[in-house]
Amino acid sequence: MKNRNRVLIVDDTEMNRAMLADMLATEYEVIEASNGREAVGLLQQKHEEISLVLLDIVMPDMDGFEVLAWMNKSGWIGRIPVITISAETASSYIDHAYDLGATDYISRPFDEKTVQRRVRNTMMLYSKQKMLEDMVTEQIAEKEKNNFLMVEILSNIVEFRNGESGLHVLHIRVLTEIFLRKLQELTGEYPLSAAQLALIVNASALHDIGKISIAEPILNKPGRLTPEEFDVIKTHSAIGARIMEDALQRHHEELIRFAYNICRWHHERYDGKGYPDGLKGEEIPIEAQVVALADVYDALTSTRVYKPAYSHNKAMNMILGGECGAFNPLLLRCLQEVGPDLEEELKIRSLNAVSEANIQELSSQIIADGKVSNRTLTLLEQERIKYQFFASMSNEIQFEYSYKTDILTMSEWGSRQLGLPVLIEHPEESEVLNRVFSLGDYQDIQKRLHGTTPDNPIVGATYRLHVNGEERWYKATARLLWEGEGAVVGVIGKFIDIHEEQLRLDRLKRRAEQDSLTGLSNHCAVKPVIASALLEEGRRFALVLFDLDHFKQANDRHGHLFGDRVLQFVAKKILASVRDGDIAARVGGDEFMLFLSYKGDIQPVVSRIFQALHGTYQAFDVTVSMGISLSPEHATDYDKLFHTADQALYAAKQDGKDRFLFYDDTMKELLSVLSPMDH
Repeated sequence: MKNRNRVLIVDDTEMNRAMLADMLATEYEVIEASNGREAVGLLQQKHEEISLVLLDIVMPDMDGFEVLAWMNKSGWIGRIPVITISAETASSYIDHAYDLGATDYISRPFDEKTVQRRVRNTMMLYSKQKMLEDMVTEQIAEKEKNNFLMVEILSNIVEFRNGESGLHVLHIRVLTEIFLRKLQELTGEYPLSAAQLALIVNASALHDIGKISIAEPILNKPGRLTPEEFDVIKTHSAIGARIMEDALQRHHEELIRFAYNICRWHHERYDGKGYPDGLKGEEIPIEAQVVALADVYDALTSTRVYKPAYSHNKAMNMILGGECGAFNPLLLRCLQEVGPDLEEELKIRSLNAVSEANIQELSSQIIADGKVSNRTLTLLEQERIKYQFFASMSNEIQFEYSYKTDILTMSEWGSRQLGLPVLIEHPEESEVLNRVFSLGDYQDIQKRLHGTTPDNPIVGATYRLHVNGEERWYKATARLLWEGEGAVVGVIGKFIDIHEEQLRLDRLKRRAEQDSLTGLSNHCAVKPVIASALLEEGRRFALVLFDLDHFKQANDRHGHLFGDRVLQFVAKKILASVRDGDIAARVGGDEFMLFLSYKGDIQPVVSRIFQALHGTYQAFDVTVSMGISLSPEHATDYDKLFHTADQALYAAKQDGKDRFLFYDDTMKELLSVLSPMDH
């Protein structure tokens, strides 16, 4: 039987979810979430299986706008269509939902045919769009792959003939990007778009392509060159430029233009004493200036047939001291600023490899960004940088192992924790791992990895590591990486300190219990506390629901950031008006709740709080409408108490707003067909 598309229905009212599920169940598989936070959890677990989301806007704890914002941040809004649902028909609500990426809008009460048609049309539209994207992605992937491979092949031919390390080309790319990015930070004199920067990095690999025509005895001569031989070597700049010029006649690509400038002028010097044309200062294109500096640094720090490798510090001193020619002062400043991290950057980023999966993934991203350019390698290197950056902040011991290079790469934070180097060559033979990882545990995790499959690539277990002279328990998670026809290419994973993880979970729990915007409690967090209090005999309680009058005008006229500040202003007034034992919570949007215990007459207390909540925030007049329900007079369980307070609030708004009303039986039918959160 063919698998059916899966629809996620998100609504805090069970009746609404049931009605929608009945409308869609014959054609789709339906899963449900009762609030935004639950929906996010389902999306995290099953986003690849969900074809469409029906999303309520007004919900407690985490509303529909927050879910849409989270989907945007996670990059899923472009793949999973969202149809918003609500009884709220204000244009500001609908427009904001569209701004956040919603595809369509359905209002309550539901019309079965409308719901079915819009769900079907939206799925069909996204299916066609995905098919077209896949076709374009495949074409772009092939183009990106061919461009990269051609540049790599040509540059490696030159390096092979030149007897230099195969890392030279990668080093030049890395150094070129580092210097260019730092240059963009320091000055606006050389404006480059992200696409142009990526093209220059790719073109830098062709800087010495002209050496393909130099005789090998001269090219690889171990001793000092004669003046005549050096003149022959210098011709490679003009020859490389001629190769690129011939290509430009047939293909007017910006990549080739950058490559031409780099090939011809990367041996020019800022003082005019370079070759082949003796250009001076800003006559030299900036891309050629940058590659010139990268080439000199790598030549100094690498072994050549005519010299040993110099240390990083010696190379820095030689360049900055003027022993290697004249360079743009701004570029020398770039070198000084990136100098402390340059060695480590080269070690980490020169290990990158380009796989079919990498190219395919990047091509999809190119489409999503609306940018089609020759920037594959640069983006792959950026992924390495992001990995190191996030790993340094995560307080997890993250690692990556490549079978191709037989190198284990630790996150910088993890390497410091364990006292291990960032890069461990041939870890199977290395003694350094024995300092932190027992042989039995090492064999156990290997056995688990050998038992994985492409469909089930993740393993997990708990191990004891030796850290800073003591043993600590860590939870390990590792994932095997496959490429092509089941070929294993590497492993990625992490170790999490179990004690630290528990502390982190406790912090997250405390954050979940508090509304991040206002600092008040979350409605869902206080609900069980209130329900428990209502069971206490002999006590009297008031549940107060209120929202801000004309709050939509604040958002419509001044924007949602202003609206957020109004809510924070009101929250401060709430906290200043209640006692320590009272409960104050944000229900959702501009709706708040108070739970008060009292003796005697509650009306003066409510009146005092009502008056205290009035005020003015930056010319916006703050008034509230308030409904109050009492226990045990009106209800003795939480749901009924909340519902009767909501009926009283609705009556207060119907009566003209800016007032408070206590529930009575005349309000009983006001919200008979509405959910507590939809007015």
